[in-house]
Amino acid sequence: MLEDIKYWFVSHPISTNIIKYLVWVILVFFIIVWIRRFLKKNIPNNSIKYKAQKGIEILGYILVVLITITYFTGSIKDFGLAIGLLTAGITITLQELILSIAGSFYIFIVKVYKPGDRIEINNIKGDVIDIDSIYTTMMEIGKWVTSDNYSGRIVKISNAFVFKGPVFNYSQDFPFVWDEFDLPIRYGSDIELTKSIIISVAQENLSKYVEESMAGWKGIVEKYYIEDAQVDPTLAITMTDNWIQFNLRYIVDYKRRRYIKHLLNEEIGKRIQDTNGKVTLASATFEIVRIPTVNHKEEKPKPDNN
Repeated sequence: MLEDIKYWFVSHPISTNIIKYLVWVILVFFIIVWIRRFLKKNIPNNSIKYKAQKGIEILGYILVVLITITYFTGSIKDFGLAIGLLTAGITITLQELILSIAGSFYIFIVKVYKPGDRIEINNIKGDVIDIDSIYTTMMEIGKWVTSDNYSGRIVKISNAFVFKGPVFNYSQDFPFVWDEFDLPIRYGSDIELTKSIIISVAQENLSKYVEESMAGWKGIVEKYYIEDAQVDPTLAITMTDNWIQFNLRYIVDYKRRRYIKHLLNEEIGKRIQDTNGKVTLASATFEIVRIPTVNHKEEKPKPDNN
């Protein structure tokens, strides 16, 4: 029996090489899986654990490529030729897969984004929770829910999209965003008092973000070709047909945008109520300020002479 097996291997060298190749590939993947599990159990830091697991995964792909070249070309010296022939044969059929794998390397090397970042790519916004060799996994934000709330859906998007369009990163280098809202105030209100209320509420609730963002923005100015920006809360007033519009613009942590807007609106609303009518919010309802006088003259019927 053993002699027959040996004879078969000797008489079928191509099949033998293929079997040996598959054994080596399976062995490499088995070792990679084992190492990943070992790292997962023994590294307490999540960030280091994640990077180590991804590094081992990439190393596994490189080993598989080298084994493939060795078995099917006979020498590692033919690396360039083998890669060229392999690429020419599968470029069309595996174009998306190749772009995805290239995208994963691009994401890690250029640091387009990392797990924990909030990004928007291919019109999908969410927090990155995993990046593998083909897909980026995100916890989706928005869609049928308002503001920056989770929708509850986990989205997998191809890494190839980093080459196909813009990637908006909310947290890289500068984890703050500018936000604003409009406050309609009725004509006849105390304008100076209104300004004082809005500015004081903004300063009380946003001072922490202003201080933190100043240091972050200095780093942005040093790293990129960009002008300095106003990070303090700013107030602009616009006269409209129906009311005086106060526009408050401010900077805030990208994760607390919705909460801070709620807090500012709530506090400003309370202080406006405490003015006892000196400041009044306007609305889009119609107000009749004067009822026109209607003159009505009733004519008496003429007497019948007949």
